[in-house]
Amino acid sequence: MKFVWHTGDVPQTKQIVAPSLPQLCCPGLDDPALTEDEADEIVVMLKALADPVRLRLMHLIARSGEACACDLPAALDRSQPTVSHHLKVLVEAGLLSREKRGKWAWFTVRHQQLQALSGVFQIDT
Repeated sequence: MKFVWHTGDVPQTKQIVAPSLPQLCCPGLDDPALTEDEADEIVVMLKALADPVRLRLMHLIARSGEACACDLPAALDRSQPTVSHHLKVLVEAGLLSREKRGKWAWFTVRHQQLQALSGVFQIDT
């Protein structure tokens, strides 16, 4: 091993200045993200609406205020079992309420759920 000795004057110490941090490109995020539970609830609703028949059902019932299950198969040109299946999915997703009146089920839109769903995509301008 070879040692090298310094024989000249020792230079003065210099202060090292850290480079300044770059400016942020944007102001950052103000709103907190959805919780996992909130996101899970929203996903269930979106999946329920991701079917053309169910989307049409929601549209019909929302426009009418309420609808009897007996009227929906003809309005959608679908069989009663098919319509019943789709109504069940929408009720389980929390998008429709079901009320038994006599032998028929009546359905109404749960507006609070739709507002929660639309609130996820609300943009303040």
